[in-house]
Amino acid sequence: MPASSPLAKLLRSQRTWVGPDAKQRLRILNAAKSVAIVGASPKPQRSSFFVGTYLQQSSDYRLYFVNPMETEILGQPAYASLKDLPEVPDIVVVFRRGSDIPQVVDEVVASGAKTIWVQLGIWNQDAAYYGEEQGLTVVMDRCIKVEHARFHGGLHLLGFDTGQITSRKTLR
Repeated sequence: MPASSPLAKLLRSQRTWVGPDAKQRLRILNAAKSVAIVGASPKPQRSSFFVGTYLQQSSDYRLYFVNPMETEILGQPAYASLKDLPEVPDIVVVFRRGSDIPQVVDEVVASGAKTIWVQLGIWNQDAAYYGEEQGLTVVMDRCIKVEHARFHGGLHLLGFDTGQITSRKTLR
């Protein structure tokens, strides 16, 4: 659905939940040592594959891929659930339908993780409030890859790779 469509505008106007601001998201990313990707896929055309590839190559996070249908993703073991991981992840990134998020919140709480990061384009406001009630830090409708790259010099503020190290314009 195009962001400029009347339905998209209506849906945005009905949102009341507000997640962490940019400084808080930066603190979340900087404090994390491990990230679990729930809904990870071995298919290169999937967003979760692209995000996993980026995090493997551009971060120091220990990564865990969670998908009960797979045994390996990006050369690493895939786990059936969060409870099967060898450690409690600092951030659980979620690539699942919005309607699945309340169940994932319960799994994140049960795992002992403190932050759930619901990917760009996925929105479940009730689940966000519920997660916060359960003591989680909730980030929703944001891409962890874009946020990480933006905060660590890999992207322009709007998410484009400019290829420049500095934001200062040069004379031509």
